[in-house]
Amino acid sequence: MGGPGWQAKAPAPLATALVLLLGLLGGCSTPQNVRAGGTAVESATTVGVTPVTREPISRDLTLSSELVPFQEIDVYAKQSGYVRDLNVDYGSRVEKGQLMATLEIPELEAQLMQDAAAIKRDGEQVTRAQNQVASLEAQHKVYHLQAERMKGVVEKQPGLLAQQEIDNAVGKDLEAEAQVEAGKSALEAAQSQLEQAKAKEQQDRVLFDYSQIRAPFAGVVTQRYANLGALMQAGTNSSTQAMPLVRLSQDEIFRLVIPVPESYVKYIKVGDPVEVRVPSLDKVLPGKVARLAATVNADTRTMHTEVDVPNPSRFLIPGLYAEAKLRLEHKNGALVVPLQAVNQAGPQATVLVVDGAGRIQERKVALGLQTATDAEVISGLGEGDRVVVSDRGALKAGMEVKPQIVQLEQFQSGKDQ
Repeated sequence: MGGPGWQAKAPAPLATALVLLLGLLGGCSTPQNVRAGGTAVESATTVGVTPVTREPISRDLTLSSELVPFQEIDVYAKQSGYVRDLNVDYGSRVEKGQLMATLEIPELEAQLMQDAAAIKRDGEQVTRAQNQVASLEAQHKVYHLQAERMKGVVEKQPGLLAQQEIDNAVGKDLEAEAQVEAGKSALEAAQSQLEQAKAKEQQDRVLFDYSQIRAPFAGVVTQRYANLGALMQAGTNSSTQAMPLVRLSQDEIFRLVIPVPESYVKYIKVGDPVEVRVPSLDKVLPGKVARLAATVNADTRTMHTEVDVPNPSRFLIPGLYAEAKLRLEHKNGALVVPLQAVNQAGPQATVLVVDGAGRIQERKVALGLQTATDAEVISGLGEGDRVVVSDRGALKAGMEVKPQIVQLEQFQSGKDQ
């Protein structure tokens, strides 16, 4: 009787195993939708899309270089002498015309004393000559009046005076007049000698003024070469090994010299704004294109271009590495799509668009301005069209899909350029 009872319990484990197997197979199948009539179809594939919008778009060029002072010179002495006073050192900031050092030049000091003595001597000579001329003129006046009176008497009363007396009076008048002219010539010579002495003194004074070394422009001292008491050779003769006093850099404005490649030369012009980034300081500064070489270097095929970078706060220093971002092209209100939506097969570009019925369309497009992330569409798309930006490997034209709007960070950054 135990046999039938055993047979009734045996099928239970087998039924359980079959149910589990059917459940696993059902979990691995593709999700299905059921149409009217009970027919099962595959569900639509979800794809990421973004709408075509009108946005500003720009194409930029970033080049790297070093910041250099607007002007930087070694300051030399114009006259040889010993450093008596030194008023600057490393890092000293000076204004234009500020006294940086004073030289002691004994030879010029002695020469100035000689010049002063010569001017005094020649001035006395002029005074004597002036007195002499005044005396001669007074004497000439007396002789001239005597001669004129005698002539008047003879005209009124002929024969009253002897001709000899008249001739003597006229002769003394002419002689006195000649002496006056000679005195005036001597006075002019003395005055000329005085002017020469004054010119010599002025020349020596100018040379002596070079004993005061002043800043030719406002800036900062970046190097000091001389100490107190050092002999400074005049820097006017190339044959001497003259040593400069200091090196002076103008740091209120900097130059950023960048080599613009030949293919971009046509986009660059004087006055263009430039965004200058200094990575070491984590700062972005405004600049502008100030100068162009207007020629392409034959060796590097680049054009020498200078960007002026203001430095009113004096936090920039020479030699810092900087990046210059130049705007080459810019358009407002352009139809813009992200580059990841574009398929480039040779010269022809295409995009996948999801139409109003939810089906894939392949559109041929003509592209214009392009950046690293975006592209301008000249033709082939309209504002509001939904372009596919997700994986397009399994998508084909005519396929029914489920579009889902996605936000692309790089797309947004491209719009901001």
